[in-house]
Amino acid sequence: MTGLATDLYELTMGATYLALGLDAKATFSLFVRKLPACRSYLVAAGLEGALAKLRDLAFDEDAAEYLRATGRFDDTQIAGLVSTRFTGDVWAVPEGRVVFGGEPMLEVEAPLLEAQLVETMLLNAIYYPTLVAAKAARCVSAAPGKTLIDFGMRRMPSIDASVAAARACYLAGFASTTNVLAGRLLGIPTAGTVAHSLVELFPSELEAFRRYASTVRGGVTLLVDTYDTLSGVRRAIQVARELDSGSAHVEAIRLDSGDLADLAVQARRMLDEAGLTSVRIVASGGLDEYELQWLESARAPIDAYGVGTRLGMSADAPVMDMAYKIVSYDGRPCLKLSEGKATLVGPKQVWRRRASDGRFVEDLVAARDEPAPSSDWEPMLEQVVSKGRPVQAPPLQGMRLRHQQEMRSLPRELLELDTRDARYPVRLSPLLEDRQRRAVDDVRRREGIDGR
Repeated sequence: MTGLATDLYELTMGATYLALGLDAKATFSLFVRKLPACRSYLVAAGLEGALAKLRDLAFDEDAAEYLRATGRFDDTQIAGLVSTRFTGDVWAVPEGRVVFGGEPMLEVEAPLLEAQLVETMLLNAIYYPTLVAAKAARCVSAAPGKTLIDFGMRRMPSIDASVAAARACYLAGFASTTNVLAGRLLGIPTAGTVAHSLVELFPSELEAFRRYASTVRGGVTLLVDTYDTLSGVRRAIQVARELDSGSAHVEAIRLDSGDLADLAVQARRMLDEAGLTSVRIVASGGLDEYELQWLESARAPIDAYGVGTRLGMSADAPVMDMAYKIVSYDGRPCLKLSEGKATLVGPKQVWRRRASDGRFVEDLVAARDEPAPSSDWEPMLEQVVSKGRPVQAPPLQGMRLRHQQEMRSLPRELLELDTRDARYPVRLSPLLEDRQRRAVDDVRRREGIDGR
């Protein structure tokens, strides 16, 4: 029934295409028109899930009956929709790579009906992971060398979204997730402590720590801020001394509220004075890249951060203008001229140039059929589906390593959290500019539009 996971107009347009015999090859382009105001780059993510949806595109008999019951489609149209499977080609920017506004992240080339029907599912699969991956990458940049843990599952829009977010975070450099399902499905390392409720169950915080430690195998992380944080640290120290080093041991304490920088300084001093220099400090509680940057600039002795709600909801930039638009049909260029929503014609490639030090210099959006500008430019879009069959993709760990290389190649100004003056150049090739101009002139002439 995956075919029904779409907007109604995809199906009504599809029915029209069937009725009119419009079945030639079409190219659609997926792109972000412009970056959110507080972003200087995005991180391509979600492609693996998008391709799985393409592979699974289908309508079962229940779906056919539902469409029939709406009264919007005749039997011939329903039969045409139900028999549709994706048989086309897809080019896409590999996951983990950095992308910018105004350049295609993915292009679909397929018979018109197939290319149209997959619009909603592709946007849905790529939009959210790309938002989260970009914010996660900013968190990693804000706290270099620190361990970051995805804490956001409980406040995600859905369980599926939480798995997608955990994957996007790991892709962008997070060390682990609290999401056990993501760990099982994706092989992402899992991490976690306890909630305050466990501490509150027992007559005293000390007894709670002792009872919890007695049941845990390996390293124990104690949550110390249920009542009074520094008192909690003292009790954690007491339990750490009591534990037999051959069984469980206290490996970390977690701070979840209050002035994290000041509390971390005091906790570190107390732990060190007790000879517990190896016990780490984990901080959490409403964190994102801005708070991480502040804590790092304050030299807070924090070893790891749990980042949750603000990351999973991309709180400072929850919306971006991502679109999926037709750019050619049956060899003819297609475009929109709408103010602020104009599109670029034809199948495309994005070329990226590096400086001698390996850092990115500029991107060039070109026609797919034109050659590379020169040998020092690299193509961004790779063929990921051929005749309906996905091309073998690297494992998640490989995507993660690729992303790390990307971040080392970003211009330094793009890594700053204040992005008001950070803009990366993306321009059009002369050939694409010429084709665009000709297509615009043709539409204006055909539609009787004043070109002034």
